[in-house]
Amino acid sequence: MSIVETATELARQQGAARVIDVTLRIGRLSCVHEEALRSSFMLARETTPLAESNLTVIPVPVRIWCPRCHAEQELTDIQRFACPVCATRSCDIRAGRELELESISLDDFTRETTDGDTPHS
Repeated sequence: MSIVETATELARQQGAARVIDVTLRIGRLSCVHEEALRSSFMLARETTPLAESNLTVIPVPVRIWCPRCHAEQELTDIQRFACPVCATRSCDIRAGRELELESISLDDFTRETTDGDTPHS
């Protein structure tokens, strides 16, 4: 609901008739099930400027800091928090917990104009 509310408020502030796309970044450790989120989004968007909008999800892999390699490493297996290069265990998580609103795309502006003025974006 908060995603729909945020996008609806932005559309209202910008004078947009509808929201075209909402893009989220979701980390593998965020405990967000993508299909459940999509279903909830479809229900919550009804009767709002998002009624026909698309939900784009950018998956964020889990990255840890490896003290032995002195580098961030992307985990292929989130069951074992160990560097995929040298097998050193690490709980220093650098990415993968995200649930972030990346962007909101709006349609053409529909502000009322007076005296022949054209709307400005």
